[in-house]
Amino acid sequence: MPQTKHLFPEPRVLNASALAHLPARASNAHKGQFGHVLLIGGDRGFGGSITLSAQAALRCGAGLVSLATRPEHVPAALTRLPEVMAVGVQSANQLMGLLAQASVVVVGPGLGQAPWGRSLLSAVAQAKMPQVWDADALNLLSNTDLALAQGSVLTPHPGEAARLLGISTQQVQADRPAAARALVKKYSVVCVLKGAGTLIAGLQGELAQCNHGHPAMATAGLGDVLAGVVGALLAQGMNAYEAACLAVWLHARAGEQQGQLGRGLAASDLIPAIRQLLEEHAPCKK
Repeated sequence: MPQTKHLFPEPRVLNASALAHLPARASNAHKGQFGHVLLIGGDRGFGGSITLSAQAALRCGAGLVSLATRPEHVPAALTRLPEVMAVGVQSANQLMGLLAQASVVVVGPGLGQAPWGRSLLSAVAQAKMPQVWDADALNLLSNTDLALAQGSVLTPHPGEAARLLGISTQQVQADRPAAARALVKKYSVVCVLKGAGTLIAGLQGELAQCNHGHPAMATAGLGDVLAGVVGALLAQGMNAYEAACLAVWLHARAGEQQGQLGRGLAASDLIPAIRQLLEEHAPCKK
């Protein structure tokens, strides 16, 4: 991949004052006004990943949250998240009715790369609402010619970005801004290139960098949480670039706060902190 840093301005550093805000809610607000996020994933042995995403979407203000996963994961999901409408699906045909009701889709956490996950992702690719593609959705995308709906967001880590671009992880890390912009150009969606100094690249040449975070965040499940946060913000009316920037900032700042306790950070620890930070940034009540 050619070095392109000299052709573009430096990334804008994310800070609270420059981030978009969710509007306050009217006193007569109802759940139907704040979107319906459908989260799809959790093949056998990976039910926790998509459940973390669903919990994050719920706690960041989505009006309705549905979860489509392997049937055997439904009891655990309902026990942990009774507010989420969890449905067991065996095939893409069973997904169609759920897609028809959703306003935003988050797909990929725990999806796997077996026939079950591939069939569900193919169905998602036919839908027209904004989508967040993460984890195994990205690994599957690297081997297919699927197209993403307008207003969608990709959230790769460097290894996933490398597979999507057909280059090495070392090349991605050597010029992260170029890699983020290349993904935007290839897929015509907003890209969040995760890692230290996460980058958010937009369709109009925007590029932002988040310098927050903590080494304790080097643990499993944090990307699943981020995907759910992006989905919730999209569902509440933010455009893809604004939602991605705010989600990344909330996620990183929450990680900083919780990381002060040191090693042993669990992904679910971030969710209450993200909720509090979101309320401080954009109060719910007028």
